[in-house]
Amino acid sequence: MLIFNCTEAASNFFSRIHKGKKITPVEKPPSSIIEDDLPDELAELWLVHAKTVQRKHVLYVIHVQTRYCMIFADAKKADVAGFVQRFTERWMNGLMRDALHHDALQWVGDTAMLDRIAESCRQYKLYKRGHRSAQGHLGEIAWIFEDYAAEWGCLPPDEIMAGRFDAKMNGFIRGNKSVKGYLVPDEEMMAHWMRQYCGLDESVIQDARNRRDEVKREIRELEAAHEQQDQPLQ
Repeated sequence: MLIFNCTEAASNFFSRIHKGKKITPVEKPPSSIIEDDLPDELAELWLVHAKTVQRKHVLYVIHVQTRYCMIFADAKKADVAGFVQRFTERWMNGLMRDALHHDALQWVGDTAMLDRIAESCRQYKLYKRGHRSAQGHLGEIAWIFEDYAAEWGCLPPDEIMAGRFDAKMNGFIRGNKSVKGYLVPDEEMMAHWMRQYCGLDESVIQDARNRRDEVKREIRELEAAHEQQDQPLQ
């Protein structure tokens, strides 16, 4: 199940006014603090914030546990079903693309895993509450996104470009009080998928992390070699 914890702005975005009455799908949460909820291993906890950028609605979404983020530009107000569908597709496509780039398809590329994820995304709830730490990260991401949008002169025109921005943000190191030290969101989300939807144990997940580090090192070495080739002869 997807749990979307909505800030005040996001709650208003998903609501509408009909005949002078506010109609909202956003419910009162079971507790005011996300971590105080009864544990549910199948629940995916996200924080959603809404802003207006270049006169269009933009939704910023971040996974509370891994700090994996996605940005949805030109979102349609009060269209919860449309948002959830777009969210699910972006999440799955982003993780599969990341797995391909880091040679992780051998662990996460089976159809059954994708079916389990799709099934978990069919149920969702929206609660009105925040999360100070995650919202701090969303604020940073929003600032970077708005700076890029100003430079581009427009919002991302399609899901491909939006996914590229997501990938850039999820490659940045972030702090999280729930874990020791720092984490890289795309790596932590991949590990989360392996636990949650593939049923892999920590030793196998560590193998995937090690292979990821190897691929990154190989890419850096190739880039360095190309840079050296491009340098003019003395």
